[in-house]
Amino acid sequence: MIRTVILDFDGVIFESVAVKTEAFRKLFSYVPEHVDEIVQFHLYNGGMSRFDKFRYIYNNILNADLTQDKFEELSKKFAMIVFDEVIKNPFVPGAYEFLEKYHVKIPLFVVSATPEEELIQIIQNREMTHYFRKTFGAPRKKTECINEIVTLTGSPLETVIFVGDAKNDLDASCEAGIRFIGRVKMGDANRFEGLPRVETVISDLHELARYIGVMQ
Repeated sequence: MIRTVILDFDGVIFESVAVKTEAFRKLFSYVPEHVDEIVQFHLYNGGMSRFDKFRYIYNNILNADLTQDKFEELSKKFAMIVFDEVIKNPFVPGAYEFLEKYHVKIPLFVVSATPEEELIQIIQNREMTHYFRKTFGAPRKKTECINEIVTLTGSPLETVIFVGDAKNDLDASCEAGIRFIGRVKMGDANRFEGLPRVETVISDLHELARYIGVMQ
């Protein structure tokens, strides 16, 4: 039985992963010799907040000090690059239908590495607020957010599922002791292949709806 569903945002509700990737490429275009390495780091660490990525990039790739002023500049520029693009992005196939059907049946939550204030604004702009009991974003860690959801709903851990598209999402689910479903876009390599505690892998939210329907 599934009593609570937690959804990642980019790559689970919206096909917005490419927007964030291009944002990293533009943001660090001033160090062209490092851009490819930075983009690869970003892609490999899906589910990590941009704030943590900025710190890692400066400490381990650029080998430079990240001042507070530069950190704030990067954060503002990144938000400006992605906000309008994410708002225009299409749903993951089946996401709209899933939200319409299940928000009246099961408590739905968003847990994302996107900054929480920005995430709430995007959801409001897309007129989706009514689908979710609560929205969680950075700088809070995903495990912390999941634990709060479990407390809020009172759902037994074995009845809570997190749907994510990155290994960091799986790690957060394992740390919190809940179930995990991976989403891999059709045609992409299965990044969850061989990893333990992945209940199933879906290519879109039509498949998620069918899976939950069987489990109910």
